[in-house]
Amino acid sequence: EKDLPQLHLRRGRPTGSAVPLMWAHAEYIKLLRSVQDGRVFDSVPEVADRYLGAAPQLRKLHEHSLIEIWKPNRQVRSVRPGWTLRVTASEPFALRWSCNDWREVEDIRSTGTGLEFEFADICVQPGQRSPIRFTFYWLGRERWEGRDYEVLVEQ
Repeated sequence: EKDLPQLHLRRGRPTGSAVPLMWAHAEYIKLLRSVQDGRVFDSVPEVADRYLGAAPQLRKLHEHSLIEIWKPNRQVRSVRPGWTLRVTASEPFALRWSCNDWREVEDIRSTGTGLEFEFADICVQPGQRSPIRFTFYWLGRERWEGRDYEVLVEQ
């Protein structure tokens, strides 16, 4: 039962293996704090200005705190009034959506992120009761998705 210095193991001394676990736990606590505060807890304004200052859509992404994200592989069923429903996809799209059973529609063109996904935001108004319905028009393929999606508004 000798020390194994080549493996950083010394009898009766710490190995340092808890450090990554402590870091992950600290990041989780910061995430919880950010959710509670409604903004990024450890955001550095100067860094945000540098990287988001020239991109208003990305600045909008940074400033919103109450966001529910819909993805093709994570189709959320509901969103709360006052929140933003962020619809994402891996390619450029136009989103046709309605919050009153298609009586009125709005079209939004997706915004690229430089991270191989695009997004479009729908602000869910306080007092909204009808579900949000939407469909995709794929810009690169020049065709409609061919189906509608629905996200309920929680009461």
